[in-house]
Amino acid sequence: MPSSQPNEINESTSLISSTNLPVGDSRNFRKRYVIPQSDLGSSTSQSSRIQRERMSGRQQENVDDNNYVTEEVEEELKYGAEHVIKLFIPVSLCMLVVVYTINTVKYYTVKDMYLPYTPFHETSSDTDVKLWNAIGNSAILIFIVILMTCVLIALYKYRFYKVIHGWLILSSLLLLFVFSGVYLNELLIAYNVAMDVYTMNFIIWNFGVVGMVCIHWKAPLILQQGYLIFIAAQMALVFIKYLPEWTLWGVLMVISCWDLIAVLAPNGPLRILVETAQQRNEQIFPALIYSSTVLYQVVSMALPQDDQQSPPASTNSPGDPESGFTREWQSQSTERVRRRNQTLQQDQDPSQSARRVPNPGAHDAEVPHRYFGEEDRGVKLGLGDFIFYSVLVGKVSSYGDWNTTLACFVAILIGLCLTLLLLAIFKTALPALPISIGFGLIFYFGTDNFVKPFVDTLATQQI
Repeated sequence: MPSSQPNEINESTSLISSTNLPVGDSRNFRKRYVIPQSDLGSSTSQSSRIQRERMSGRQQENVDDNNYVTEEVEEELKYGAEHVIKLFIPVSLCMLVVVYTINTVKYYTVKDMYLPYTPFHETSSDTDVKLWNAIGNSAILIFIVILMTCVLIALYKYRFYKVIHGWLILSSLLLLFVFSGVYLNELLIAYNVAMDVYTMNFIIWNFGVVGMVCIHWKAPLILQQGYLIFIAAQMALVFIKYLPEWTLWGVLMVISCWDLIAVLAPNGPLRILVETAQQRNEQIFPALIYSSTVLYQVVSMALPQDDQQSPPASTNSPGDPESGFTREWQSQSTERVRRRNQTLQQDQDPSQSARRVPNPGAHDAEVPHRYFGEEDRGVKLGLGDFIFYSVLVGKVSSYGDWNTTLACFVAILIGLCLTLLLLAIFKTALPALPISIGFGLIFYFGTDNFVKPFVDTLATQQI
């Protein structure tokens, strides 16, 4: 396809946010698809339409751009606030599940076993020895995290998708069947509820199978989100139980620093993952990402007539009559876009339109059309962020101080809000751990060392 011809955008993409378009395409998008307010007869008077007809092409373009900016700001405010709430709710639920479990199921607070890659168990009473044990364990854990992250990025970069899917499926099987069985067993013991082994196996089997379908295939959004929250809570409980106390705080610090480097560094592995997924126009694997909207995106290509493929099946498929886009509409959309673009170009610059003769067949054969669903407006958060948020709050709640627990809970939400604010400003992938975990650690040590003694003194003195 000649480079001089800009990519055409299908009519069904008129709802896509401008942040998902390159800079040049965003400008073309404004010119082509924004309906000026003066063109809507129901909202403007006859005099406004006459005034618009008297404008030059440049003046009409400026009016269109101003109308577009106003609509864009209103959309960003609407969807920004909506999706902030949609992230606050699942993060809060995940932390509440961990806090509830820690305070009701004593199994997760007993240090009777340790992970194999934490060889130093911090059994000494000497503070210096504990500190060095924590540093050693944290170094081993962060090395494993970096190694596994690089392996995952390499597999994705060279398109070993089946290996990644197998890896994620095995991890999901372990969490949904083994760890969920342990969790249910300990919960029944804590509440002294009797259940036979057949009923328990039946519950775990159905729970795990439905979870595998929801995570790795398609399911109602709320069900998929619920399973992702539960998996994150399970992993947080595993870390709280099997990591030594000082090592856990060290891991929270180093993992936040690693998240900062991995996302913001020019050659950071997580940055490479996001950029590669954007270049390939692919979604990152649902087992790794929590999305505030539907995660599976409808993407189709308009191919030549002799080699045309139907778009993937989905509830929002352009060929689905229930979604408002019939197959007849889809087959005629390219011609309508071409005619409308030709009309707009003639209105804006008749001389250029006369020099450039469009080729109707070229668009059908060469130009790809992508159908973007409402999910493109959603905010996505890695499950690792859920896990370490819950680890921090759950560990603090195990000490029994509710003031400190509440302070850390609020601190994490404040940090997440600031991260989302920066995301709206820079409009690029940002690490979600550093600000929230940093605030959480500051609030924990500050409340534990200053606020708690002060409140205890007030209570003692009955002030």
